Amino acid sequence: MKKLLLVFSVFLISYSLQAQEVGVRFGEGANNVAIDGIFSVGEFSRVHGDISFGDGVGLDLLYDFLYRPFPEADGLDWYVGVGPSFYFNDPFFFGVSGEIGLEYHFDFPLAIGLDWRPTFWIVEDTDFSANYFGLNVRYVIGR
Repeated sequence: MKKLLLVFSVFLISYSLQAQEVGVRFGEGANNVAIDGIFSVGEFSRVHGDISFGDGVGLDLLYDFLYRPFPEADGLDWYVGVGPSFYFNDPFFFGVSGEIGLEYHFDFPLAIGLDWRPTFWIVEDTDFSANYFGLNVRYVIGR
């Protein structure tokens, strides 16, 4: 299990070096602070990944759809998504998280967003958590 976690962490960190946005996420969840990365897969879709370290290692990998409801407010986006969530500790947890958020991209290379991630935990205990809110602060690469 530790080898799998190490391989996955190295893969995620090496992949995050190619991310379009890298930063931190503050909020509730597996641990209170996470490394946050955005990987664009189209004009209106992306992969949103978080890895957190603390009592255990938390990992979220969400596929988001972007919406730009106010074209005149350039830089303001909202998004919805879904994907797997893992928590590697004793006990191990696996679940499915939803995500809805609002973010703003400034004219300089900075993006700030707020999100809500309700999670349905499937493995170790079946449970639903609706209290995961977060603040994302990311550096926008190439802007």
